[in-house]
Amino acid sequence: MKEKAQGIMASVFYLRVVICFIVLDIGGCTSLEDGKLEGAAAPGDIMVAGIFSIHDAVVKENDTFSPQQQQCVGLNKEKLADALAMINAVETMNKSPLLDDVGVTLGYKIYDSCSDVSMALKATAEFTQQTDSDCGRERNTSTFDHPVLVVVGASQSEMSIAIARQLTLKMIPQISYSSTAVILSDRNRFPAFMRTVPNDNYQTAAMVRLLSNYGWNWVGIIITDGDYGRSALHSFVSYASESGICVAFKLIISGSITRHSLRQAVETIHNNSKVHVIVSFSKPTDMRDLFRDLRVEALRSGQKSIRRMWVASDSWSSSSHVQGNLTLEDIGQVVGFTFKNGDLSSFTQYINRLKATGLDNIGNNSFMQKFYSQLNASTGMTDTALVSEVGRILLKNIHADTVLSIEMAVSAIAQAVASICRERDCKRPGTVQPWEVLKALSMHTFQHREKNYTFDSNGDINRGYDVTLWRSEEGIIHVHNVVAEYHSHNNSFTYTNHTSTEQLLTLRHIISKCSRNCVPGEFKKTAEGQHTCCYECVNCTENYYSNDTDMDQCLNCDKTTEWSPKGSSLCIPKELQFFPWQDGFAVVLLTFVVLGILLALLVSAVFLHHRSTPIVRAAGGWLCQVILFSLVCSFVSAVLFVGQPSSLQCKARQVLFGISFTLCVSCILVKSLKILLAFQFNPDQQGFRRRLYQPFVIVSACLALQVVCCICWLIFKSPFKQITAYPTTLLEDCHEGSYLAFGVMLGYIALLALICFICAFKGRKLPQKYNEAKFITFSMLLYLISWLLFVPVYVTTSGVYLPAVEMVAILISNYGILCCHFFPKCYVILFRKDQNTRSAFKENVYAHSRRYSNTAPVTEMHATEQNAIGQVYIISASSLFMPSAHPPNCAMVTKYDSINCTGLHKRSASPHICLRRSISF
Repeated sequence: MKEKAQGIMASVFYLRVVICFIVLDIGGCTSLEDGKLEGAAAPGDIMVAGIFSIHDAVVKENDTFSPQQQQCVGLNKEKLADALAMINAVETMNKSPLLDDVGVTLGYKIYDSCSDVSMALKATAEFTQQTDSDCGRERNTSTFDHPVLVVVGASQSEMSIAIARQLTLKMIPQISYSSTAVILSDRNRFPAFMRTVPNDNYQTAAMVRLLSNYGWNWVGIIITDGDYGRSALHSFVSYASESGICVAFKLIISGSITRHSLRQAVETIHNNSKVHVIVSFSKPTDMRDLFRDLRVEALRSGQKSIRRMWVASDSWSSSSHVQGNLTLEDIGQVVGFTFKNGDLSSFTQYINRLKATGLDNIGNNSFMQKFYSQLNASTGMTDTALVSEVGRILLKNIHADTVLSIEMAVSAIAQAVASICRERDCKRPGTVQPWEVLKALSMHTFQHREKNYTFDSNGDINRGYDVTLWRSEEGIIHVHNVVAEYHSHNNSFTYTNHTSTEQLLTLRHIISKCSRNCVPGEFKKTAEGQHTCCYECVNCTENYYSNDTDMDQCLNCDKTTEWSPKGSSLCIPKELQFFPWQDGFAVVLLTFVVLGILLALLVSAVFLHHRSTPIVRAAGGWLCQVILFSLVCSFVSAVLFVGQPSSLQCKARQVLFGISFTLCVSCILVKSLKILLAFQFNPDQQGFRRRLYQPFVIVSACLALQVVCCICWLIFKSPFKQITAYPTTLLEDCHEGSYLAFGVMLGYIALLALICFICAFKGRKLPQKYNEAKFITFSMLLYLISWLLFVPVYVTTSGVYLPAVEMVAILISNYGILCCHFFPKCYVILFRKDQNTRSAFKENVYAHSRRYSNTAPVTEMHATEQNAIGQVYIISASSLFMPSAHPPNCAMVTKYDSINCTGLHKRSASPHICLRRSISF
């Protein structure tokens, strides 16, 4: 009997499963008249309508013109769970102190749109007629007389747009939990529409950011035809264009010709082999059919699969039945964007209570009737197992993001109603108007699970997005694998954990580009009419560079300080060049400079030590020290031609050389004049020679002219430091300021040297051992040749070694004077001391005079006169090369000849020629 009673009870329970709807303890139930929409309802003081796509489609008959009751097919377990989430949220708010304090309750009327706009509009018309339901009259329940003041739904943007147009007529507020079309944010067109999710502008911006992060710039996009898809397409293309991402193809799956549009989509995807990333704003059913057809196409073409990287919108990214019987090996990889997840504890507890209480809390509900019937028919379970299986299936198909959005919508409604009902009695119908609820929703901040939310000026609540990456375990695809969060306020991603980071990094091997990346040193050259993402890579030309990948053009280097070769990724600073100290040539020249200074100082010391000897006195005495000093200064000026120049160095080096070498040549000029004048034997010119020969005046005058020239040079156009830019280098050198002044300076020295050369050349046959004429001639000739060669070389040469050219000329000039003027005398002083005596000097002069007298032509002279000329030569030479305090007398002459001094020359104007003072310094 007990078993029989249990069987009867189970049959009763099963019957109630077939005819009842799930409600909570305080929820009511209503029977639905045949021919009306499937739905569920519970009474309350404030009625809230809910529109859910619990079925996937409707069966439409095109062979009749009469109105037909359309049949909904394809029970969607996920949407059924969403409807239960609204019921749980309503009942939870009814138990809360918020509504209990004002003494009102929320009721609900839930309708199934069957994923069809027409059915959604029919449902909207159903609850806006404001007529009493038959069930309400039978039960005499006045709470069903209350009109619907606010609507929750719909899930799809296309339905929400249609419903919003109808609800706007009565300003009934509508809060969607998943419609994201941008158009719905237009307050002028949809003033009563709100949503607890961000609009698609944020989602498309997040997608474009993801594509940019991974360098995918050649992508395709698929949408389902409708307001939602076209709005998303427009928004995505706009953001993609701004970020340099090209859309290779745009596929629109039309509901009216689904098979044809799907076939066209498959062919397009198959033909665009370079497009490895596809963005999709489609319905879950359309994506399921597309994946299936792609698999068939892959098998037909002999491929393993046509795998792609799919970027999924919130419309299908978390739908577990999209893949059908396919695996990720067939589909590819899927990165999806979903709304922020919430706390599922309340809804989970609700489902667990249903499992625990069995069928006791089941009322009349056509949704659950079909669900239980289908499940029982396919499994044949007992009632207890059936209830448990229902609970398990519902828990499996919960979407945490959607549940949170629904709970936020209901919570906002409850708080808005509470704010209104604190000031009035809301239990009587008509007390609260829909527009009042809309105003309260727009102006208040709401709290849900200790977080505050506010509808913005567009009626949206922007919570950001979760990023999911589908993964497969043992053939089962998990679509809720959250790997990152997107923050819309700064357009950035944060990874949830280290494992998520590694999972996303594996996507970097995917390449979706029309052309390869142009590496640094190249730029993109796009052909006319092509996508900007399809290009060829061309090397940057010289002095241009690109330092990043895929640059549209090369950047130019600063040609004054930088350069770059062809195909360069950076600008190379031009090497600053000058004649450096460490250069090998500079080291050699500086060695000669130092050696020259040391030799000059040593010669000066030797001459000072032997200053009273005939050879030193005959060489010029103190003039030698002046010449050596000027040579040291000239050597020092050569040092200023080495190293990085400065403005002061540029001014000093030429002036120092010009003045010092002018001093040197002036002194040599005095010596040349001394030799020439000393051996002019016309007694009539003795006085003139004494007046002409003024060493100090001559040296000072010659030097003064050069000093004046240099001062004018420095004042009016002085030398300066300059930097000359060459293709790869910068040459830092000295500009002479005025090349005319530079030429005048060198020309003036050359003129003095030429005069020296002429004077010395005339005296080249004088006594050899002590005569400097030949040495002066050779040294001046060497100087003139070196500087004559310098001029064309200097004019035609440029670069680092231009200063070295002048250094060489200076060194040749200096060493020419040292070698010709001083080294022979040093040799006599140090190694031929027997020739550095007065007697040796006189013997040399006398021998030369004898040769001169023997070779002189005999014209109008007697032999005695020729001897007299020789004697005068001895006296003159003696007084020249051996200056003393006492002039020579006749006794000196008679030592060599018996001729009287007074009768040396009959035509002499001065009878006292033997008593003249010698020309000495």
